[in-house]
Amino acid sequence: MITAGFERSLSVTEATRLGVARLVADAETGAGVVVERRGRPAAVVVGVERIRAILEREDDVRSAVLVLARAATDLGGRTSLDEVIAELGFDRGELEAELEVERRAAPASH
Repeated sequence: MITAGFERSLSVTEATRLGVARLVADAETGAGVVVERRGRPAAVVVGVERIRAILEREDDVRSAVLVLARAATDLGGRTSLDEVIAELGFDRGELEAELEVERRAAPASH
């Protein structure tokens, strides 16, 4: 249930009696509060630092899942850049020469 991991839960009526200022002050100290409507979680009041930590963990989990998915589907085959360039019908030397011409023609950016 959503209330696990939070310090307390309050009904909307109780939260109203405490007031927004008190809920925010509690959240700033790290105390998360679940606000319930008709006995069901409706909102959570948490401080910015706790949200940042949650979002960082979310990013870490997303990255870990991506790494695991890649590891599980990796067949070990690799294609070099030169192979890709040749497969597309280009010559690496010509592409590099063309890029150099474009670099010289481009105005210097500051």
